[in-house]
Amino acid sequence: MNLAGSWRGELRKLLLVLAASAVAGWLFGYPLAMLTVGLAAVSLVWLYQIWRMRRWLEDPEQTPPESFGIWGVVYDTIYRLQRENREARSRLQSTVDYLQSSFASMRDGVVILTQAGAIEWCNEAARTLLGLEYPRDRGQLILNLVRLPEFHEYFVGGDFSRSLQVGLKGGRQRYLQMEITTFADGDFLLFVRDVTRMLQLEQQRRDFVGNVSHELRTPLTVFKGYLETLMAAGDRFDPRFHKPLEQMELQARRMENLLDDLLWLSRIESVRSEKKTERVDIAGLVEELRDELAHSHPERVVALRLDTRDGVAGDYRELHSAISNLVLNALKYSPDDKPVLVHWRREGEELLLSVVDQGPGIEEQHLPRLTERFYRVDESRSSATGGTGLGLAIVKHVAASHRAELRIDSEPGEGSAFTLAFPD
Repeated sequence: MNLAGSWRGELRKLLLVLAASAVAGWLFGYPLAMLTVGLAAVSLVWLYQIWRMRRWLEDPEQTPPESFGIWGVVYDTIYRLQRENREARSRLQSTVDYLQSSFASMRDGVVILTQAGAIEWCNEAARTLLGLEYPRDRGQLILNLVRLPEFHEYFVGGDFSRSLQVGLKGGRQRYLQMEITTFADGDFLLFVRDVTRMLQLEQQRRDFVGNVSHELRTPLTVFKGYLETLMAAGDRFDPRFHKPLEQMELQARRMENLLDDLLWLSRIESVRSEKKTERVDIAGLVEELRDELAHSHPERVVALRLDTRDGVAGDYRELHSAISNLVLNALKYSPDDKPVLVHWRREGEELLLSVVDQGPGIEEQHLPRLTERFYRVDESRSSATGGTGLGLAIVKHVAASHRAELRIDSEPGEGSAFTLAFPD
């Protein structure tokens, strides 16, 4: 029987009791007294059922009381909801146990935090990396136990779109990478990884590139000096040697540009984690860059569209390098009679700098790899332009050091748009 039918049945019973009480009262001459007795009897029955329900709810593990009518339906409904709730809790606990078991086997540290930042659970790796003592530290605020100013600022700031790298002082230098993600109703998962070895290898690579570049610069300078001397006295040589000398001078120039780009890229990588506090006027920067290109490329047109004069926090030299790389690439791959557009604007919570060319475009499969060092879409075309293959790698690292994003939109035959998106 459903709940609506039970209520109708209970109402009929009540009316039947009242009608019987009224008839008995009329027969004996006490109608009001008999109605009162009938209502009192019904009330006693309901009070008894409420008392039975209270006793059962104090210990819901026992079987629900047997009853009939509306009370039987109520007991059955509560019992069914309790059973479903127990099954749901069992499934949830099973999922939590599975997740905790998975997290416990991870080599990276995992900490489950409440919305207020209190520790709910952590695995063995987190205890080792962060010095936590679980379960003793359960309920303690993570900021009271992990006393790192950078982590405090990261957690309180609430911007978890990027991971955080911090150095641990004392003893052997160690570096941790921390990343926070939200789940459920605002709780947090804190992932911790020891990236010391990775950063050491990266530093060794940068040192190697920097040292080799410096070492190559000296013999290259000598080589260029003798080439310039020979070319200055070119009229004394057989004309057959003029073209080889010009090619040697061109390749020496390319090698010098390559060394410059390698050293600059190494420098950008080494200061990537430093905070940028200088306010850079991007509109003024691109205007200055256009004037520079008017002298070095007088036959080309660089059109500016400046919809805002807002600046960004950053390093002027790095931003100048990145934007000039984008503009020079656009000039290289655009026809000589086509302008290159530089567009600086605000869209929502972002400041966007786009460099748009009218070149041949780039096929989609090449787009994810364009910022790799020395990656060539077309080897023959790239060699013809004289590029080093490091321009977009430099742009990518400058963007990362300014918390910006490099976006590339291109279609074959439709040109390309390279956009630096800065957070406001």
